[in-house]
Amino acid sequence: MINEESFQSENVNGAASKPRVALIAGPTASGKSDLAVKIALRTMARGREAVVINADSAQVYADLAMLSARPSPDEMQGVPHVLFGAWDGAQPCSAADWARAARQEIATAHARDALPILVGGTGLYIRTLLNGIAPVPEIDANVREAVRALPVAEAYAALQAEDPDRAARLAPADVQRITRALEVVRSTGLPLAHWQQQLSGGIGDAIDLAPIILLPERQWLYRRCDLRFDLMWQNGALAEVEALLARNLPDSAPVMRAIGVPEIAAFLRGDIAAQAAIAAGQQATRNYAKRQYTWLRHQNPVDWPRVEYENSIDIEYVASLLRT
Repeated sequence: MINEESFQSENVNGAASKPRVALIAGPTASGKSDLAVKIALRTMARGREAVVINADSAQVYADLAMLSARPSPDEMQGVPHVLFGAWDGAQPCSAADWARAARQEIATAHARDALPILVGGTGLYIRTLLNGIAPVPEIDANVREAVRALPVAEAYAALQAEDPDRAARLAPADVQRITRALEVVRSTGLPLAHWQQQLSGGIGDAIDLAPIILLPERQWLYRRCDLRFDLMWQNGALAEVEALLARNLPDSAPVMRAIGVPEIAAFLRGDIAAQAAIAAGQQATRNYAKRQYTWLRHQNPVDWPRVEYENSIDIEYVASLLRT
């Protein structure tokens, strides 16, 4: 079991201090993985161990080495990397699953005085690790059956009466979220917002977080997205998706919805031509980068340093921000 005490150490005066965790966040194709390795090597050259911990929701899957741009052994340059390819594609990795594993890896690193370097762009993963996650209220089986039997229009009307604040935030045809909110309020007597505010399990207050957010020049980033997808296509992405399709996993599985998988699958099925698939994959990658960019710029704490750049990053400057 990991608790807050697991993250406590002592400084030279014997007082409790918080152990350091470095965080490199940024959109896809922004150079996070390469930067993490460089920071780790710099740390190791100064006599302290370091470990890179994946915080990317695609790179957790063993099936997506190419399409997730998972660092190769050569690219890792001897630096320990954990939670890369740690989940089989048949087993969805939720934010709670990842945060639980990341907490363990961070505690393990601290136990041997190694610097954990979180690297990724999945905002939900990062928020869950730092802030915790809301408990999942128990849903009465009879309530679930009754709610799911309702036409969506009736369910939405019921939600407007029983949890108007939540209903106002949802589209009238959003079956999944309407159903969930109505099940919760009818089973517990409390709106979903109440449960979502009861966060627990976050480590943000127990660590000394040193974060940076990479925000490269957008057109430079989009060109990198296009080039990277083209290189993936040429270097094994088709075989990767072919192997996934052979597993007959449901289309709803996260691994089947990862950027590039639906587009390449459509090509392999003969639905679209190669150039159309490449263009669609590139567009999907750019769209994802844009969403990440927007979230990272606006949603994180304002005091997290933003590093804006084009072509190259000043390693010494970044190291000073990460306090390594």
